Amino acid sequence: MTQFLPPNLLALFAPRDPIPYLPPLEKLPHEKHHNQPYCGIAPYIREFEDPRDAPPPTRAETREERMERKRREKIERRQQEVETELKMWDPHNDPNAQGDAFKTLFVARVNYDTTESKLRREFEVYGPIKRIHMVYSKRSGKPRGYAFIEYEHERDMHSAYKHADGKKIDGRRVLVDVERGRTVKGWRPRRLGGGLGGTRRGGADVNIRHSGRDDTSRYDERDRDRDRERERRERSRERDKERERRRSRSRDRRRRSRSRDKDERRRSRERSKDKDRDRKRRSSRSRERARRERERKEELRGGGGGGGDMAEPSEAGDAAPDDGPPGELGPDGPDGPEEKGRDRDRERRRSHRSERERRRDRDRDRDREHKRGERGSERGRDEARGGGGSGQDNGLEGLGSDGRDMYMEAEGGDGYMAPENGYLMEAAPE
Repeated sequence: MTQFLPPNLLALFAPRDPIPYLPPLEKLPHEKHHNQPYCGIAPYIREFEDPRDAPPPTRAETREERMERKRREKIERRQQEVETELKMWDPHNDPNAQGDAFKTLFVARVNYDTTESKLRREFEVYGPIKRIHMVYSKRSGKPRGYAFIEYEHERDMHSAYKHADGKKIDGRRVLVDVERGRTVKGWRPRRLGGGLGGTRRGGADVNIRHSGRDDTSRYDERDRDRDRERERRERSRERDKERERRRSRSRDRRRRSRSRDKDERRRSRERSKDKDRDRKRRSSRSRERARRERERKEELRGGGGGGGDMAEPSEAGDAAPDDGPPGELGPDGPDGPEEKGRDRDRERRRSHRSERERRRDRDRDRDREHKRGERGSERGRDEARGGGGSGQDNGLEGLGSDGRDMYMEAEGGDGYMAPENGYLMEAAPE
């Protein structure tokens, strides 16, 4: 079909001219031939400098060596300064040290915001104070954190030295000591390498944290007390954890016991409902049997207590109607086949019950029968008293003086009306 296309469309499908071949400008890498192969530095060794002509190497100081050198220089310089100050230091000729040295108390670690009046209020409880000298910096004028308190009596100073150590003033516990510069021979202050602190000797394993004013056994005792307190807290925490675990286990047990009790109560309610249902069924059956027995006795008693005219309805009443319930008015009475079957079922069910339930049912039936017998005997006595005078039998209305039922006369002998409910019932076959 392409041959029928116009030329302009056929030109679109026409092949192009082939690509012309051009020779490469240079050879490919694998086609090139190297005149000199690759080599190492062996050809250039002769160009190196002769080691005999090289200068000797110089050794530079490392960073650790430089720091150690500076530290030693600082220590040496400080030792020279301390030696110079020790030669010039004389506490007995110090113009700032005034008053009696044996009545002066040294107080350190004082809060920088604590004033002289606050120190006076805190230390006047041990005795009257003569003078308080707080030390300030000469360059900045700020307090240095320690002071000297001179008491009027030496005993007050001893009392403050004994009881005021560790007292908290403005949130900081102060350190209390005697003035040792003028009272202890050979004493040197801390800035000159002495003192009782010992926190400028070296590392944490060498320095001590207490003031040294007392024997170290006191601080050892404090450490032991601190360790005992720590152990006591750990034991209390363990006891709390164990108590919490026991409490959680007891909660779980109570939850499980509550669920079991709930299930048991539900099952007991179901069993009680079943028992109540069975009891109601048995009581209804017993009431039905008692009602039938009572009706049968009343029928028999009504037939025998009246005159000759009452013989006909009594005989008719003794006959079992076809539509009536079995065993109610029939000749078999309560001993009919269906009643016997019910008795057998009742005995079978009773045999499966426990002895206690049977005894309880037996006592309940005996009480009911006794009450029913008493009511029947009272009713019989009432009927015997009223049968000869009024001509009404069984206390029922609708019976005339001649002993015949008015409903039987109205129906014309085809049927009779039951004296209990007035329903029409068929006459018994003769």
